[in-house]
Amino acid sequence: MAAQRMFFAGTGGQGVLLMGQIVGSAAILEDKTVTFFPSYGPEMRGGTANCTVIVSDREISSPLVSEYDTIVAMTLPSMLKFEPMLKPGGIMLLNSTLIHQAPSRNDITVFEVPATALATELGDVRAANIVLLGAFIRATNIIASDKVETVIRELFGTKKAELVEMEIKAYNCWKQ
Repeated sequence: MAAQRMFFAGTGGQGVLLMGQIVGSAAILEDKTVTFFPSYGPEMRGGTANCTVIVSDREISSPLVSEYDTIVAMTLPSMLKFEPMLKPGGIMLLNSTLIHQAPSRNDITVFEVPATALATELGDVRAANIVLLGAFIRATNIIASDKVETVIRELFGTKKAELVEMEIKAYNCWKQ
């Protein structure tokens, strides 16, 4: 597998960094090499938040990326700001509950996922990131879905056991 360069973007408090951490942890379970490079504003919630994740079968020389294979955008400002960084032929996933504008490019594949609406239907709007994560994994097949589920169970099972089943439902609720 050639290195896959992913970018997750949104607002602090949406779980954007958590999406990247889950992808990285699941890739490690598949014996892949991973880099995780977070970036966020000084605000706890409401500021910008994004992260770069690179997954590869080989050593990764640098976590710095100028062009991405896949971008996941939770908000309109994130889509507008980072769309130019997606390579031609790349994949963009959008939280269509919050983003009501199409990307300006026609050389990319776009998946519109009503992540916030689906999470609300499941009973917890905070699971929108996990809904979008499930859509991302299904759209890209970068990592085996069962590895991601394992990470979700481990992550939420130790501190928030009551959320595990709801998070797994959120992860599996979007079907393309």
